[in-house]
Amino acid sequence: MTYLIRRDPYREMLSLNRTMRRRIRDFYDRDELGFGEAVNFFMAMDVIENVDGFIVKADVAGIDPEKIEITYTDNNLTIKGELTEENEEKGEEGRYHLKERRYGNFSRTISMPGAVDISKIGAETKNGVLKIHLPKKEEVKPHRVQIKGAKSPKVINGKTK
Repeated sequence: MTYLIRRDPYREMLSLNRTMRRRIRDFYDRDELGFGEAVNFFMAMDVIENVDGFIVKADVAGIDPEKIEITYTDNNLTIKGELTEENEEKGEEGRYHLKERRYGNFSRTISMPGAVDISKIGAETKNGVLKIHLPKKEEVKPHRVQIKGAKSPKVINGKTK
């Protein structure tokens, strides 16, 4: 006997949706499920180029500047650090209802688009934003070249009535 099985794309899509949600939840909750250390988080960055150099801004809110390490090697800027979990004493009513803040080690490496003067790199932090100044080397800064023998532009003087 042959059975006819009717295909239901809607049910298949719901099944796929449930599977994806479960996998995402398992990835982000793996510390709470006992699979080891905390999930690393992604550090948002901006890279700005101007005539003098580059400015890199990175979000480091809540991170002690003493626990941030900045290195520059072979046109690659690396920012490493650690965000430690706050150990709060739990009383009788001291249980979490929501715990989304991340902790653990982080690292981010970006390739810089130009040559940087390593001896003049500086960094500062203010209001949770790490700002790194990477000046360009003098030989890569744009220079205006004056053409010898070029005539100066003619100026026409007019008279007003």
